Order: sequence, then C-alpha cells, then structure tokens
Amino acid sequence: MSVDVKKEAESLRAEIERHNRLYYEESDPEISDSEFDALLARLVEIEKENPDLVTPDSPTQRVGGKADGFATFFHKVPMMSLDNSYNIEDLKKFDERCFKLADGRDFDYVAELKIDGLSLSLHYEGGILVTAATRGDGTSGDEVTQNAKTIRSVPLKLKAAFSRPLEVRGEAFIARSVFKEINRELAEKGGKTFANPRNSASGTIRMLDSAVVASRRLDFFPYDLLTGNEKAFETHWENFAFLEKAGFNVNPNRALCKDLDKVIDFCERIESRREEFDYDIDGVVVKVNQTSLQEEFGATSKAPRWAIAYKYPAMQATTVLADISIQVGRTGALTPVAILEPVLLAGTTVSRASLHNQDEIERLGVKIGDTVLIEKSGEIIPQVLKVIVSKRDGSERSYEFPTRCPVCDWEVMRPEGEVVTRCTNPSCPAKVKGRLAYFADRKAMDIEGLGEILIEQLVERGLVSDVADLYSLDLKTIADLDRMAEKSAGNIIRQIEASKERGLQKVLFGMDIRHIGERYSKILTTHFGSIDALMTAEIEELEQIPDIGAKVAQSIFDFFRSGQNRQLIERLRASGVSLEAPRSSAGTFDQAFAGKTFVLTGKLESMTRSDAGRLIEDRGGRVASSVSKNTDFVVAGEKAGSKLKKARELGVTVLSENGLSELLKSP
Repeated sequence: MSVDVKKEAESLRAEIERHNRLYYEESDPEISDSEFDALLARLVEIEKENPDLVTPDSPTQRVGGKADGFATFFHKVPMMSLDNSYNIEDLKKFDERCFKLADGRDFDYVAELKIDGLSLSLHYEGGILVTAATRGDGTSGDEVTQNAKTIRSVPLKLKAAFSRPLEVRGEAFIARSVFKEINRELAEKGGKTFANPRNSASGTIRMLDSAVVASRRLDFFPYDLLTGNEKAFETHWENFAFLEKAGFNVNPNRALCKDLDKVIDFCERIESRREEFDYDIDGVVVKVNQTSLQEEFGATSKAPRWAIAYKYPAMQATTVLADISIQVGRTGALTPVAILEPVLLAGTTVSRASLHNQDEIERLGVKIGDTVLIEKSGEIIPQVLKVIVSKRDGSERSYEFPTRCPVCDWEVMRPEGEVVTRCTNPSCPAKVKGRLAYFADRKAMDIEGLGEILIEQLVERGLVSDVADLYSLDLKTIADLDRMAEKSAGNIIRQIEASKERGLQKVLFGMDIRHIGERYSKILTTHFGSIDALMTAEIEELEQIPDIGAKVAQSIFDFFRSGQNRQLIERLRASGVSLEAPRSSAGTFDQAFAGKTFVLTGKLESMTRSDAGRLIEDRGGRVASSVSKNTDFVVAGEKAGSKLKKARELGVTVLSENGLSELLKSP
C-alpha cells in the first residue's frame, strides 16, 4: 500500500464528512449529489483494494450488504411512551402536577416538536457509533446498526469528546418531499406504495438490504442524551447544545420556556406553521428542563411524570366514500377524486380526498360505499389511506375506471410503463382551461384577473381555444361575459397587453412543455436568447447544455418539431408577444450576465441569497451551488467560508455584495 493511497483515503473521508456537515447541519451544500456520489465511489474503490484502510467511522460503512435478520436489543433504560394531552386544560393539569412535585424548587420547560417517525437508540463508545436499535416495545427492540449507518444525518463518529459511552435517542423519519419521490418510483415500477411517511420510515428501517435503506434517504433528529443509566447534563437544554457540537442535525424549532404561558405560546405558533415543515409532526413534547427533577419525578408504569405530548387535532379520520369523480387536467391526466361524507379533519370539514390514479384504486381495493381512513399531510386535499374492510355490509359496489374522457367523450390512453391515464383529444375543454390557467399564472405570463370563472366562460362560449386566442380578445367581448363590467374588462385587457412584454422565459414556462418548469425556462433563455434559436436547435446541442439531460432535451426537441406548436408560436409572435430574452437599453443581450455562472456564499446585507439569485437569473446568469473551474463569479458576503477559499485557489473572480449591486445596475 502506497503512502499516497493512504493519504487520498484520509482526504476523501474528511471531504465526504465535510460535505455531509454542509448539507445536513448548515444547509449550504457545495457540490451536487452526483459529485458527492463520485467522491464516495472513489473511497469505496480504494478501501476495496486496501481493506486495511477501512475504519469504523468511514463513510463507506453507511452502506453494507444484506442481513439475515435482526437480533433483539434490550434497552438499559426503557424507551417509554408519553402521556398525551389534547387541550390546554390537560397542559395546565400537567403544570400543576409538576409544581406540586417540585415542592417550591424553581424549574422551567423545554418545548420541542413531536416528529411523526420512529424512535431509534444510538450507542457510541469512544465517540464511534457501535449499536443502533429500534424502540420496539420500550424494553427491547431490533438491532438495526447497519441500517442506521445509512442515515447521513447520523454521525458515525462524534465531533465532541465525552469521557463515557453515550446513548443518543431520537426520531428517524422520511421527509415529505422524499416520500413523494419514493412512492412515484415504486408506482412506476408497479410496486406497492406507502400510505404515509411514517409507515415508509418504519418499513424502511427494518429492511434486510441496507443498500435499499440508503436509497430511501432516512433522516434523524435527536431528542435525548444518556450516559449509562444517567442523564448526561444538568439540564435537557444542554443536551441540544452538546448534540449540535457532536455533529447531529438538531431540530431548530424548540424553545426554553420559563412558564406554562410560554409553552402554550410555542404550541400555538408551531400549529400555525405545521404545514410549512418538510416532515410530519403530530404535536409538541413538553419536558421539565432540570434533569435532577426528571429523575426525582420518576415515571408511572407507562410514561415519565416530567414530560407530556401536546397533540394537535387529528390529521386522520374515517368516513364513507360516497362516490368517485374524475378530474381532467391540462395534460389530459384523469385523476380520480373520492367524494366523501363530510368529516372534521385537522380543524376543517373535508368532503374530498385524492385517489391519485387507477393503480391506487386497485391497490386500496376501494369500493363506492366503503368506510375509509383518510389523512391530511401537507397536501391541498387529503388522501385515502386504506379501506376499513370490517365495516363492509355488502352494499358496496366496485368502481370501473372510465375508458372515455368524462369531459369530451374521446378515448383515453394509458401509455405503457406509466401510471397516468390521459385523454387523447388535443382540444378537450378541460385541457384548454388548464393550459389557459397555467399560461396566466404569476410564474408564467402573470395575467392578473384571468381566473377560473372567466376562463370557464371563455372556453364554454368558444371564444378561446388556445393561449394565442387571448390576444384577440377585445373590451366588448369580455365586458359581455357574466359578472363582468367595462371597468373590470378593461383591467383584463390591460393585463393581457402587458403580458406581451414578459419575455422568453415566461413564455417558455407558460407553454407547458413537458419537464420544463421555471428553472429550465431560465436555462434555455440564458443559452439561446430567442425562440428562433431554440426552435432550430438540434438534440445534440440541447444535451450539451449544463443541467439539461437526454430526457429533457428530447422533450424540448419534440415540442418544437410539432407543426401545431410552431403555428401557435407564430400566432403569438403576430400578436406582438416578445419571444426573446430581456435586452438592455442598448438593445443587446446583457453580456455581464448572459451565460455566466455565479456562486453565492456568506450572508448578504441588502438582500437574501435567494433574492440575489433571482436577480442574476433574470439578467441571464446561472446560479450554481458549488465552485469549479467553470465558475465565472463568486459573490462573497459576511462569513463566507470554503467556497470563497476555493474561488481564490482556482482564480475565480470574487465580487463583494456592493460589486454585485454595481453589476446589476450596469446597462
């Protein structure tokens, strides 16, 4: 084994763990997932050729092979459940009990989120992760060490020293955004999808193949710290400070509360933000902060007396599925929607729930008249989780998925390998209405006032059949529609006229080209500058554009080879719609930004980094997350870190915040 190989392995381990920290602790990644995977693949290659170089805390140990089963692990300190409270009165009773047990001694509370996942116990010796186990029944659980190592937010080696072995308890979960992607991939492969993120996390941690577990991207928030049978610090709040230093991703949504009023305020604030989080929570956990009092208060046979879970209104409910209706969207996709007997869910009355697609109806085995369990979890409308089969009385009837579009009566088609059934009529009124609404959206042509009711009338009366027809509308035509007057009609006409100057990026977004959203619209606008240049681009040129892959390139190429789409573009051009990128007052493309790659680092004073990124992209620039030899500018704010250092090493031009502002002001 050469010294160079050993040094490379050490350097790779340090680099990989640094990127883990940037991603999970600082939310400031420097490299893409593919670049991270390349670093890890190189380390795997080195360690495979040189087994003596493998260390217990190597990032390669996060993904192992297949297990035959799970051994039973016995918890030294039981992992107890919590008593629940469902209203403020319950919290007040808990507070009164704590005051009585404290017997005049001062104490405060810690309030933290109750993550809806599964509890894990992580054991560290000499700072190295040696064992991980599920909660199980609280006394014993499954030993799942190899699977826990796949969780990138679980440190394999602690960064903060501690003289004794440590046990870190926390909640493993799957983010909502990741959950959607997992279910989409499972559905595309014809597999069984998960009902919710919690079930997905619970099923994943118990899988025998840790490589599959790694692909599910579990996450972890710690919530307690023990050393042997004892608490590690004098206060629970100190646990979080140590865990952060040790390298854990500690949930920032927590509060040190001097009294019950502060606890209640925290609970109410979090409830109002519940849907903002990318993970499910079902309440707030309230704990006495002083660990000496925790030990003195003790526990009942089921739960500690020093903690309680304040549960939010149920996000699940049971009701009867009265019917199934089909919605047809702008792409022609037929989406089944459950029509429910109204039920109270999370504080609101619900009468509809998503059934997603034909496969989901078959997977659930749902029938009209069934009693079903529904859940609201970050969605606009709830989803049906399962059928309560025991409630069936024989009156339920099967549902036949339509073979013709319920809007236009054309045949529907389900392409091989896809889960979505679509209407084949290009002029289906449902498609037209959806495309018009999409075209008028704020992110597209931003035609304020052109809403669902107005679009409905325009299409139903045959006044508009595609987006180009909007530019043929006049004041009298709109004023004659229901609920419209001359003043409001005039506002609509002015908005339509103003949309002509939105520019190429907005047009591309509004055209609803498959796979082309806001980001790709900006990339294409930056690269080509005009619709004519884009329309004549060959597929090879499209594939060479940074971030444009073969699938997206093919979609763009196919769209602009369609005679119908080209005709639509020419009609927009004839109506005076701008089909070019924004130009400076001098009439030339903004050369200071066009095609240039910017990286933002550090804290900016006059704007946020996301605001700065939007300004750069609006002028034709591209914002990247990592610095490379292809970077043109690094904008460095206060406390700029490794990205600034790398820019200097590569000789990349560094701009201060003022420097960026001056560049933005340039003509």
